Amino acid sequence: MRRPTIVDIARVAGVSKGAVSYALNGKPGVSDRTRQRILDIARDLGWAPSGPARALSPGGRVGAVGLVVDRPAPALGVEPFFMQLVSGIETELTAAGVDLLLHVTEDQAEELAAYRRWAAERRVDGVIMVDLRTDDPRVAALEELPLPAVVLGGPEGVGGLPCLHSDETAAMREVVRYLAALGHRRIARIAGPEGFRHTRDRTRAFREAAGEAGLAETRTVYADYTGEAATRATRRLLALAERPTALVYDNDLMAVAGLGVAREMGVDVPSRLSIVAWDDSVLCGLVRPSLTAVVRDTVACGREAARMLLGRVEGEAVASRQAPPGELHPRASTGPLAP
Repeated sequence: MRRPTIVDIARVAGVSKGAVSYALNGKPGVSDRTRQRILDIARDLGWAPSGPARALSPGGRVGAVGLVVDRPAPALGVEPFFMQLVSGIETELTAAGVDLLLHVTEDQAEELAAYRRWAAERRVDGVIMVDLRTDDPRVAALEELPLPAVVLGGPEGVGGLPCLHSDETAAMREVVRYLAALGHRRIARIAGPEGFRHTRDRTRAFREAAGEAGLAETRTVYADYTGEAATRATRRLLALAERPTALVYDNDLMAVAGLGVAREMGVDVPSRLSIVAWDDSVLCGLVRPSLTAVVRDTVACGREAARMLLGRVEGEAVASRQAPPGELHPRASTGPLAP
């Protein structure tokens, strides 16, 4: 169906295109009665201003912001973290009358191309960047583009861009100390992609906390947040002669997969193996035993990142902020190691 234009509105209202433009943009030149009649006709016809047209207007706003996610598409469909994050972003943007343009890419080069295309075509007013990497080329690219940006991650490695970052160290230390207090001496971690900065921060905190607790037998295995990768990594770890007695997963989806492997291999949870998930979700409560998890308000993080970006779009000086730290919520998947 063809999108209605100001020509259609002018024809129905019996006025000129100029009069319609004045009425729709709130400018003088038409009477209040005519303005209201034009607005009513525009509403009845289902007219809405186009993004490119708004971008060329004096205000220069498209009314949309962008989010590019460079992760395996199958994982995104089932990973609660991103669903919660997008929910928070959408909630804030909807209240401001702004749309979200979500784009899933296969690699970082495609993501950079999307930013450049959006800036050149004025498709969005700004972007939220996620999954900050070590020596991330996207930071320099976004600093050069005429595209306001906010980074979800940091605070290191974000250049001059404002960021919303989390204290990964405190939560990881709490997890390791808790497991050590339960008597676990061999702890392994199934982490996310090694190139992500938050993965690196958690790995460093995991190693330091293990050293402080006097744990010599710890290891980190890198995966990609999918259940398939976690399944393979967990099987290899539980097949070791001196297998771990506790596993820490970098997301809830991998932890659920790991729990299934333990059941498959006859390793009782929690008497022989304790499991901790990073980022709580409904999945953690649906499985049995329910999963101990690091709980963060991901929806609130999404809302805060959207607020920061909207401020930047309006020309405000937006400073970096720290999200509330994650908290460990013990459940049935962790317990003292049986003799």
